Amino acid sequence: MINGIKTLKFGVEDKDQCQNFATDFGLKPVDSDIDDTIKFSMDNGSAIYVYDKDDTRLPPAFEDGPTLREITWAVNRQEDLNKLRDNLKDVDGFQDEGDLLYCRDPNGLTLSFEVSIMRTNLDKISVGINQYGSINRINQASPVYEKASPLGVGHIVLFSPDLAAAQQFYEEKLGFYLSDAYNDRGAFMRCAAEGWHHNIFLLKLPNRKEPGLNHVAFIVRDIHEVIGGGLNMNRKKWDSFIGPGRHPVSSAYFWYVHSPFGGAFEYYTNDDYLTPEWQPRFYDYSLDLFTEWAVEGGIDVETRRQLNNM
Repeated sequence: MINGIKTLKFGVEDKDQCQNFATDFGLKPVDSDIDDTIKFSMDNGSAIYVYDKDDTRLPPAFEDGPTLREITWAVNRQEDLNKLRDNLKDVDGFQDEGDLLYCRDPNGLTLSFEVSIMRTNLDKISVGINQYGSINRINQASPVYEKASPLGVGHIVLFSPDLAAAQQFYEEKLGFYLSDAYNDRGAFMRCAAEGWHHNIFLLKLPNRKEPGLNHVAFIVRDIHEVIGGGLNMNRKKWDSFIGPGRHPVSSAYFWYVHSPFGGAFEYYTNDDYLTPEWQPRFYDYSLDLFTEWAVEGGIDVETRRQLNNM
């Protein structure tokens, strides 16, 4: 029914700071079609709107401070929107505006749904990687990026104190598929039977009782763009959280940067692509499942060594 994340709306404390951060991150500012907001668009058709957090046009916040206020999910066909209308009519916050549906998930986050197809046939193609037994790049060097240009919003990670209820909602009401799970700690979920490893990750932490935004993840072309993007953010004096690194669950390379939008922004690439034949794996959470390897605080752009060890 659903094919991806179309729009994110944020309520923030400092729109100018967020505009500077997002531009340095590689998002493209465009003229906004909503008054008194800042808009960024990406190659696959996804967009971000930045509001003042006290703007009354925004739905209620599900946590204090700057944070995500609404996700719009792209729905494949009108028939799918009609099915969602039936599925969601008894859900908290349900509103039917014809071509646009609204509800709140068990975390209290507002979701909306509209018919739209996110683009996948993009011009920005990664240069091949040479590995033993698989030669994909001949007479051509791998790229070096001065900064990143994210192709789209790939996934969202939410703090979900009632993990079971949130997972049940996304599976039963929205038709999501479980890709992998940490037992009683997290659910990696994709919005289609065939697709990338996850579009949403629901995270339950033992010491956190409130819902909220953990991070937003942006797709880039390859590991070289992950590193180029992260180095540029350190060059611009933004605060790297962790990365580069690699997640064993999903296989993705990553770099996280603390964000004035709330939570963190992540560059990532190389996540697993799954079909209906995939069977979810269930793990007891451990640090080595979060990161096979990672650099704490990022890499210093001047020395090209670990930032926090300088």
